[in-house]
Amino acid sequence: MDLDLDLDSGSDSDTDSDTGSDSSPNSDSDTAAETDADAFDELLAFVEAELNFATSHYNDSYLDRRISSRMRRTQTDSYTEYADLLHSDSDEQESLLESFSINVTGFFRNPEVWDGIRQILRHCSARRQHTDQPLRIWSAACADGREPYSLSLLAQLDPKIDADAVEILGTDISEPALETARNGVYEEPRTVDLDEQLSFLEAYDEGYEQYVEHQGRTYELGADIRQSVTFERHDLINGEPKSTANFDLVVCRNLFIYIDNEFKRPILQTIARSLTDDGFLVIGKAETIPPSLKSAFEVRDARRRIYQCDNS
Repeated sequence: MDLDLDLDSGSDSDTDSDTGSDSSPNSDSDTAAETDADAFDELLAFVEAELNFATSHYNDSYLDRRISSRMRRTQTDSYTEYADLLHSDSDEQESLLESFSINVTGFFRNPEVWDGIRQILRHCSARRQHTDQPLRIWSAACADGREPYSLSLLAQLDPKIDADAVEILGTDISEPALETARNGVYEEPRTVDLDEQLSFLEAYDEGYEQYVEHQGRTYELGADIRQSVTFERHDLINGEPKSTANFDLVVCRNLFIYIDNEFKRPILQTIARSLTDDGFLVIGKAETIPPSLKSAFEVRDARRRIYQCDNS
C-alpha cells in the first residue's frame, strides 16, 4: 500500500519550606483543604451516579475548570453550595453537562493533518473503486459538526475521492452541539475567521463557495455537503462500538488530552472494534497511543498522528 504518508518513526519533586518555629502543618488550613476536596469528590460522585457523566474518566483539573466556571455563573461560593443547587435545579444540571462537552473545533483544524486525511480518503476511495461498498468515516466527539462537514467538503472537491461513495457519521454527547451540526449553520465569532479556515479548499477548487452560502457572519453548508453526513448522540466512554469492523477511518482528535491514562485504553479498544482490519485512526497532534495498544495500531505518520488498525 502506498499512501505517500510521512512514515516518520518519531517517538510517539515537591519541596517543603517552613515559615515558623512550629514545623507542623497549619491544622485549620489542612482541615479546610480536606473539606474542600471532600466536597469536590462528592460533587463528582453525584454527577457520575445521577447525571450519568463519567467524571472518573476525566482529569480532575479539566473538571474543576468547568465546574468553577459554572460556580461563577451561578454565584455559588463553594462546592457544597453548588452541589446543593445542582441537586435541585434540573436546568443547571443540563448546563453543567453541556459545559463538560469539549466543543473546541473548527473547519480543517491543523491543515497539515488534513493533507494526511486527504491521502487516506484517496487511498480508501481507490480501494473501493470496483466495489459497491461505501467509504465509511466516523468523526467521534465531533462537537458542532465542523469536522465531519470538513470531511464531506474535502471528498466533494477532491477529484480523486468518490464523493458519492462517502458516508460520514458524526457523534457527540452534547445534544445542543448536535442540533447545531444537523442544521449546518454557523455564526462566525469576532475572534475566528471562517473564511480563513475554509481557504484550505482553495488548493482543489477556488469555487468552493458554491457549497457554503455566506451572508455576513453566517455560513450555511449546502445540501450536497450535508447529505453525506448523519449525526447521532454517542458516549465514546460508556458507549458500544458504532459498528462491527465497518469504518475505513475514525477521526477522534483532541479528546484524549482530557482523559486519564487508565481510561484511554477502553476508548481506543472501542474504536479499534469499529474499524476495518486495515482501517485508519487520526488523533490529536498532542496525543499518543498508549504503549499497551501499540500492537493494535501501526504508526503510519507519527507527525500527523495517523495510525492504521491491525485487527489480524
